[in-house]
Amino acid sequence: MIHLNACQIRVRAVSALFLLVALVAPATQARAQSLPEPDRDKLLNGLTVLFWPRPGDPNVLLKLRIRSGAAFDLAGKGGTMALLGDALFPDPTTREYVADQLGGKLEVTTSYDSIDITISGKAGELERIVELLRGALVTPPLTPENVARVRDARLKQLSERPLTAAEIADQTIAARLFGRFPYAHPAKGTVETVRKVDRGDLLLARERFLNADNATVAVIGGVEKARMIRTLRQLLGPWTKSDRSIPATFRQPDPPDARVLIVNQADSSAAEIRLAVKGLARSDNDAAAALLLARIVSHRWEAASPDARIFARHETHALPGIFVLGGAESTNACRAGTRAQRSAG
Repeated sequence: MIHLNACQIRVRAVSALFLLVALVAPATQARAQSLPEPDRDKLLNGLTVLFWPRPGDPNVLLKLRIRSGAAFDLAGKGGTMALLGDALFPDPTTREYVADQLGGKLEVTTSYDSIDITISGKAGELERIVELLRGALVTPPLTPENVARVRDARLKQLSERPLTAAEIADQTIAARLFGRFPYAHPAKGTVETVRKVDRGDLLLARERFLNADNATVAVIGGVEKARMIRTLRQLLGPWTKSDRSIPATFRQPDPPDARVLIVNQADSSAAEIRLAVKGLARSDNDAAAALLLARIVSHRWEAASPDARIFARHETHALPGIFVLGGAESTNACRAGTRAQRSAG
C-alpha cells in the first residue's frame, strides 16, 4: 500500500511542475495572452463587477457567484445551500422563458465553495436578464410553497438515482478523511439530510450569505460598459450588503483512522478501492502542481495497465481538499484473487 502525506504530495507536485514547465510554458503564455484582464468595478453595496467587452457579439453572458457554498451547510442538514440555490428560480417556466424569449440559458449550481448563477441571452435583452437576477437576489421567493416544491424535487432526484459503487466509495473515503469537516458530506446532500431542511434554515442561509458584498458578477458580451453599469446599479443596487462577514473557518478534522475500511455492497458488480490524503487549497501556490501530479500518475497507470479502471485526482476547494488514488475491479476477479491467495497460503 502507498502511504503519502500532504508534505510528500507537495514535494512531488513541485517536482512534477518543474519537469513539465518547459512543455507547458508556451501554451500557458499563449492562453494568458488570449485572456485579457477584465474591467473591474464595485457598486456601492459591495457587489464586485467584472466586465469583458466583446464588441459585435449579439449575445451576453452573466455569471454571478455567491462566495459561500455547501461548506456552510448546517450540521446534519447537508444540501441546505444547494436547496437555497434551487429556490432562487423555483418556477421551471423561468428557464423556458430564458430559452424561448431571451435566446439563452439559465443554470444554477452549488459547490462546496459557492452558488453560481449562469444566465445568457441576447445582448439587446440585458435589462430583462438582470431583472431576473434582481427577482432572485433582492427579493428571493422563499415562500413555504416554493421551499416545499424545491425540496420535494431534490428528494425525488436523489431517490430516483441510487448511488453507484464508485460514488459510495468516494463519499466513504471523504467521510473517513474529513470526519465532521464540511467536505465529508456531499454538496448536494442526501435523502436523509435534505429531508431535515426547512424554510427557516433557508431564511437563515439567505440572511447570512445572500448579500451583495458576498458576491461577484462577471459580464461577457456585446454590450457597452456604460449601459451594463447603469443596468446593474439600477436593478441590483438595492440588493443589501451584510452587516458582518461569515469567514470559512472550521475546526480542522481529527487525524483519520488509518485502518482499512470495508463497505459491503452485496448487489455491486465491482469492487471499488480508494486511498486518500488531505490535499491542498485552491489558493495554495502548489495546487496547480498537485493537479499535474495527479494527471501524471493517471497517465502512467493507464500506460502500464490499459485495461484497468484506475485514476488519480486532486480535488481543490477554498480550504485544503483531497488527493485520491482509486480503482475498480469486478467482484468475480476479486473472488478469484482471494481464492488464489488462500490456495497459495
